[in-house]
Amino acid sequence: MSKSFADFRYLTFDVVGTLIDFEGGITGTLAEIGREAGVAVDGEAALALYRAARYMPEALRFPDDLARVYGVIAPKLGLPAGDEFGARLRDGAATWSAFPDSAAALARLARHYRLIAMTNAQRWAFEHFARTLGNPFHAGFTVDDTGTEKPDPEFFRQVFRFVESEGATPDQILHVAQSQYHDIGISRRLGMTNCWIERRHAQPGYGGTIEPERFTEPDFHFTSMAALADAVEASLPA
Repeated sequence: MSKSFADFRYLTFDVVGTLIDFEGGITGTLAEIGREAGVAVDGEAALALYRAARYMPEALRFPDDLARVYGVIAPKLGLPAGDEFGARLRDGAATWSAFPDSAAALARLARHYRLIAMTNAQRWAFEHFARTLGNPFHAGFTVDDTGTEKPDPEFFRQVFRFVESEGATPDQILHVAQSQYHDIGISRRLGMTNCWIERRHAQPGYGGTIEPERFTEPDFHFTSMAALADAVEASLPA
C-alpha cells in the first residue's frame, strides 16, 4: 500500500452488503413467510440458494429480480408458492436496514471526502437506501444509470468520467466495498486503490455474494465502516 488517506478526494462505495444489510433483509423476510407457513428457514442455506438463483442467465435487475428468485428457491425451502410472496421479498428491499455503523461512519467520512455510491441495485431501491443512510452521497450510480452491473469495468469507467468532469482523476478515488467478486478484484485490475470491508468476518463463506475465482488482497482492510472512519480521522487533521 503506497497511498495514505490524505491522497484521496473521493470515496466510492458499494451499497448493498457494505452499507445496507441485504442478507439480513432477505433472510428476515423469508423467515417471516416461513413462520406464517409453519416452516423454519435456515438463513445460511437460504442465502446459498439465493446466490445460485440470483446469478442464473435469466436474472433481471436487482432487486426486482427477487420476485423471480423467490419462485426458484421457495420449493427448496418448503415455503409456499405464489406471486404475492415473491412481491413481498422484492418490496422488502425498501425497508432493509443499514448496518448499525453505516450512517454515522458515512457522516464522519463526508467531512473529508466526496462520497459516491456505486450500486448494482435499481434506482428505486437506491433512493430508499440513501434515505436510510442519511443521504450522504455527492453522487450515486445505479444499474439503471450505467446500464450494466459491477464487476463490468464500464460501470467503473462511468464513475471515472464523472470525477474527471469535476477536475479530479481516478487515482484520487478510494473504492470501499465488501464484495471481493463485484468490487475488490475488478477495482484492483483497473488500478484503483481499494478498501475491503469484511462484513462477514465472523461467519464462514460468502453468504449471498458470489464467490470470486481468487481472493484479492486489498490495500486497506477493516471489518466495519466505523473502523474505516476511525482510521481516517486518526490520520487526517480535524
